[in-house]
Amino acid sequence: MDPLHGSFRSSIHREHAADAARRARDLLTDDVLGRLLTTPREAADQVPHSRDVFVNRNLRMDHIELIGFDMDYTLAIYHMRRLEQLSFDMTLAKLISEYGYPPFVGGLLYDHHFVMRGLAVDRVNGNVLKMDRFGHVGRAYHGLRPLKRDAWKELYRNKRVRLRNPQFAWNDTLFALPETCLYSGIIELMESLGHTVNYGKLYDDIREAIDTVHRDNSLKREIRKDLARYVFLDPELGPALHKLRSGGKKLFLLTNSAWDYTNAVMRYLLEGQLPEYPSWRNYFDFVVTAAGKPAFFTEARPFLELDSSTEDGKVVGEAKSLERGTVYSGGNLAQFEEFTGYRGEHILYVGDHIYGDILKSKKSSLWRTCMIVQEIEDEITYTATRREEIVTLSEVELTRARLDDEVNHRKTVLNTLERRLEREALSEPERQEVEELRKKVKAELEKLRRSLKETNGIANTLERDVEEGFNPYWGLLFKEGNENSRFGYQVEQYACLYTSRVSNFLHHSPMQYYRSPRDLMAHEQAGALSSKLSPMGSEGPPKGSSEKE
Repeated sequence: MDPLHGSFRSSIHREHAADAARRARDLLTDDVLGRLLTTPREAADQVPHSRDVFVNRNLRMDHIELIGFDMDYTLAIYHMRRLEQLSFDMTLAKLISEYGYPPFVGGLLYDHHFVMRGLAVDRVNGNVLKMDRFGHVGRAYHGLRPLKRDAWKELYRNKRVRLRNPQFAWNDTLFALPETCLYSGIIELMESLGHTVNYGKLYDDIREAIDTVHRDNSLKREIRKDLARYVFLDPELGPALHKLRSGGKKLFLLTNSAWDYTNAVMRYLLEGQLPEYPSWRNYFDFVVTAAGKPAFFTEARPFLELDSSTEDGKVVGEAKSLERGTVYSGGNLAQFEEFTGYRGEHILYVGDHIYGDILKSKKSSLWRTCMIVQEIEDEITYTATRREEIVTLSEVELTRARLDDEVNHRKTVLNTLERRLEREALSEPERQEVEELRKKVKAELEKLRRSLKETNGIANTLERDVEEGFNPYWGLLFKEGNENSRFGYQVEQYACLYTSRVSNFLHHSPMQYYRSPRDLMAHEQAGALSSKLSPMGSEGPPKGSSEKE
């Protein structure tokens, strides 16, 4: 055929391409190579899918020279239900004792099902929202009840929630989960008793109270009294860090926690795991506490050297360099790169906080990023138990799409036939033939419409059952409706890698090339064979941008 645009011409490298095709056949039919690639690995090398490392952007670990870690919710994985309950109880007590809230709110109970990361609070209307990747509101609650449909339509239909708008507060951290439950619980209780609630003030009070509980160390003092109750002791953490060091990587700790708490938690996590590391500090080339992220990435505060022999880390003076074996606080991105000699894409930072750890480090530097999302283990494990229902749902949704297409096609055919009957001068035999065809198409259309209606009901019921089985209020963490959730979208946009815990790196080579599937355009998803080109994507600039030799 003759192309409409441009031309199909033989490649000027046709001879080289023919040779490459011959070599490809030899490679793909090499029996020895085939056995090497298809023989299952030893069972010890197999890990559950829920503990895999997932890739948004290609990352070559052999290009990474320095790896940094946050501590809270990253190296230190907390027993979330216990910690959330403790934070809830302490914040609620502070609201009553210091903010003047009535004593009867002290009877509120914490419901861990009501909270998840990625929810937004509407500070004007007192609602909690879950949005899809475009900012459209899917689920919404006022108090502990679903927002009425009419109110949802009035407030959020055809509107996108923009998180830069001060009307909305974005809760993307694990330590902020109790505040969402407190906010909705207090609204539910007080309005049920006839009290008027100032939604904005309530949120600000809760936010300030929970920040105080963290800032004044009262929460961390309670945790330190019983670390085993609140902090998960991962026996693979030390070996994972050791494997990275053995692969030639230098490691650093960059945490917002103060020295006393950092030292207590890290000693609990790492000391005694491996004989090569008598102290937890031996794992790390640089240790920075009280870093003040996200300001660490954007401001120019100095590094302060601390006397690590004292409990509270007495300040010795301003640091002029960063040395192994010394502990620091504060600091900033520019000086960190200057003092360590490592820069940009040769640094990988691992953290749990989209804004403080991931987004700010991506926007302020070329650091590569890995996000710790501990909840993904539960979501993957749960969906695996619902495999049968999810497969059925997928088949029903594909059938629904096909039914919708067939309904539209037959509507078009029916309209064409009816116009012929109305407007054309047909002979009697022709008219009878067209009328019979019209009846046949109309009957088919009615059958398809009934099936489409039935399919919609089935799909909606199955989807609701699967989603609410994970969380009865908010569904799956990474999905909202037919789209990724806002939280899922931000993980995808800002994290090069994401995984459930740091120790998952134990099961990968320190030189691993993490590859992400190339994003396909709609015409490729529909079957265009360009989808088969470079299925794993690439790194760096487009190939066509290189200079010709």
